[in-house]
Amino acid sequence: MFKVTFTFESGEAVEAFATSGENLLEVARKTNVAIDAPCSGNVVCGKCRVKLVEGNVVSKKSSHISEEEFAAGWRLACASTVEGDCTVLVPDIAAAYKSRMKVADLSSSDEIRIFETAKEQISEAGIAFTNNLSRISVKMNVPTLDDTMPDNERLMRAIKAQENVDIVHLPYSVLRKMPDVLRESNFSVTCVIGKTKNTIFVYDILPENDESAICGLAIDIGTTTVSALIIDMETGKILGKASAGNGQIRYGADVINRIIESQKDNGIQKLQDAVIKETINPMIAQMCASAKIKTRQIYRMCVAGNSTMNHLFAGINADPLRMEPYIPAFFKTNSLYASDLGITVHPDAHIIIAPNIGSYVGGDITAGTLVSMIWNRPEFSLFIDLGTNGELVFGNSDFMMSCACSAGPAFEGGDISCGMRATDGAIEACTIDKETMEPTLTIVGDPGTKPVGICGSGIIDVICELYLNGIINPKGKFVREGKRIKRDKYGMGSYVLAFEEEAGSIKDVEITEVDIDNFIRAKGAIFSAIRTMLTALDFDISMIDDVYVAGGIGSGINMQNAVNIGMFPDIPIEKFHYIGNSSLSGAYTMLLSKEAEKKTYELAQNMTYMELSAVPGYMDEFVACCFLPHTDANLFPSVVLR
Repeated sequence: MFKVTFTFESGEAVEAFATSGENLLEVARKTNVAIDAPCSGNVVCGKCRVKLVEGNVVSKKSSHISEEEFAAGWRLACASTVEGDCTVLVPDIAAAYKSRMKVADLSSSDEIRIFETAKEQISEAGIAFTNNLSRISVKMNVPTLDDTMPDNERLMRAIKAQENVDIVHLPYSVLRKMPDVLRESNFSVTCVIGKTKNTIFVYDILPENDESAICGLAIDIGTTTVSALIIDMETGKILGKASAGNGQIRYGADVINRIIESQKDNGIQKLQDAVIKETINPMIAQMCASAKIKTRQIYRMCVAGNSTMNHLFAGINADPLRMEPYIPAFFKTNSLYASDLGITVHPDAHIIIAPNIGSYVGGDITAGTLVSMIWNRPEFSLFIDLGTNGELVFGNSDFMMSCACSAGPAFEGGDISCGMRATDGAIEACTIDKETMEPTLTIVGDPGTKPVGICGSGIIDVICELYLNGIINPKGKFVREGKRIKRDKYGMGSYVLAFEEEAGSIKDVEITEVDIDNFIRAKGAIFSAIRTMLTALDFDISMIDDVYVAGGIGSGINMQNAVNIGMFPDIPIEKFHYIGNSSLSGAYTMLLSKEAEKKTYELAQNMTYMELSAVPGYMDEFVACCFLPHTDANLFPSVVLR
């Protein structure tokens, strides 16, 4: 066995042990050292750069590491094997995807506005915001030698008589604490219950007049980011809000790589632990501490995620999702409880999962469709969720059609050499001077934060600015020269957004022709999906009345720039609306309202799912879209070079 020491720019160090010939990236993974590997170790993305400080590793040379960098000790972790004791430096750029957990300041109206808006709009559609969680006061006769009824029967009989039901369920968690609580409260208690027509489930037994909040947890499990809310189920008030990077991302940036990883030894358990133990449970602890509540006060959960995330969250084999005929284990299920999955809330908390409608269109889209309100409008609307992949829904109050396009992880910074998610140090917006070609950057983080990489909204801006200023041609190739334009030994061009001395990273922050080509294909996937779906319905672009954009990329996206590069249709810009994290707001409404939950199941059942790969002509449409803005300039009449 050899000792591997991972050091970080902060000065911290983590020690691990490895066998001779063991892959360095795998050593980091099993030690929970965060190294970005969007390609899941296939030596494709070049993101897992580490520096050999001392010791011995054997590394294959790669086009991602220059001769000078290799001589200086830089290696790809995925292309290196351990052959002795060694120390490697993990630079910030290698872990840039892994964001700190962020617990929101709920005194800011911006943090809760989209949820309040969703609730108002759904209420206006006639859906009541009521659920079956409540508290009741129960008084019983104190046992005597003449009245020796056991505690559980005494409590159940009292509840049946008081609430006029035939069946009362007392789970083990209640039985354990019941004798003590009953005697401490002289047999006058408060019960937290879930009530259906003729049945009551007792979630908790508390002292008399206990006014502890009855809480619920809404979670959006994104491929890259996990977001959550804690809600007072009686008032609807948001008590806590947080987000964090999905711990699964070190196993690959996209769902296919994660499914492949899950098929390795103990892989399903590793993926489940990464999202629950490393991501969700710490978020719950932080939010509860911030809201000053106990984790056991969370009695219900609602989860919205894509089909793969739902399977891996539940610890269920997702491999059939990627294999023809693409059959999931479930579209919807009501059989999961917190104790089944090791989630640190009340053990009997029921988990509601927003229903999937296809192998690649999941509950995040059905939940998002609910709050987009396109199902309640006569106008023809387009709902687009831009995350690690692109999913679309088109329709109105009469019909809806959905599809998913294989845009890849580019919108979250994947497949881009300096790409990263929208965390501190990410370039989120950019303008470029036409004459000098000098950029003006907007960086995520505190004032003075140096750029480390570029996130999705920033990539859209940069490519748009490069194109409109005539720095790149419609194929994404550089046609101007200057100090910001670099060429490698093969003549491949790149644009430097921040030179090494200006950046917070170990090298220039730049966007290359390969990056631009990857993003053109990603944006082409979105627009070709829109065109294909509309053509199948005998519609055209001009018939779109509104476009609702959701997802993490949308918070900073410049809609006009997205049109300029051919990602969104060229319609009046006022028709575009950003609706935030619609998956999380949909989970919030499903949690608070049984009618909203029922409506979401109805939407999923009635929505038509289109498998784009099976549509004749889709690939021709896609190829035509891989151009700035499109091979058919007539589709983008408003786009004019400066």
